[in-house]
Amino acid sequence: MRILLVEDDPDLTRQLKAALADADYAVDHAPDGEEAHYLGENEPYDAVILDLGLPKMDGATVLERWRRAGVNTPVLILTARGAWSEKVAGFDAGADDYLTKPFHTEELLARLRALLRRSAGHAAPSLACGALRLDPRAARASVNGEPLRLTSLEYRLLHYLMMHQGRVISRTELVEHLYDQDFDRDSNTIEVFVGRLRKKIGPDRIETVRGLGYRLIALEGEATEA
Repeated sequence: MRILLVEDDPDLTRQLKAALADADYAVDHAPDGEEAHYLGENEPYDAVILDLGLPKMDGATVLERWRRAGVNTPVLILTARGAWSEKVAGFDAGADDYLTKPFHTEELLARLRALLRRSAGHAAPSLACGALRLDPRAARASVNGEPLRLTSLEYRLLHYLMMHQGRVISRTELVEHLYDQDFDRDSNTIEVFVGRLRKKIGPDRIETVRGLGYRLIALEGEATEA
């Protein structure tokens, strides 16, 4: 899952980037509204954490422009403004959720997980694909109840595939959502991570659709619900 963090406070930015990285998200950062507007329109994020009080362009204007341009990425507004009228304005601009500073990092992460679930059409807090289970709250996965030992990138790959299970996902899409902007991206490395993941979850759970990409499926006879 790739997140855009739009925040101009350096201390809060460092805190949130560390917390998001610890939760196995790829994170890009924009310190002002103009850069946020550009990144949000040109990069495929899974969610955005957006401060309202930004230099160069305020967050509400950024969000309104994204929505007018057809950007449907889920947005969590993060701001020190607590007035109900400003919360309403944020929702009217197209926000999906709202968190007022000061806040607990765990609450932000919980709200972010909920946004990601809803945007992918999942209601339950954990994800299931047959005997394969993933708990985003604990960043843990298992097969038939046996815990999986995954690297950070293997976990990101599995998380993304499980969020979009049954759909063919191209290598390009995986690269765009697994790595942050500064990472040296190479779509060929996706094949390596898919191969490593297959060894841990079973070779037949990830289908290769020739010329198109990969698809996560439940094995025959396995239940598809948690």
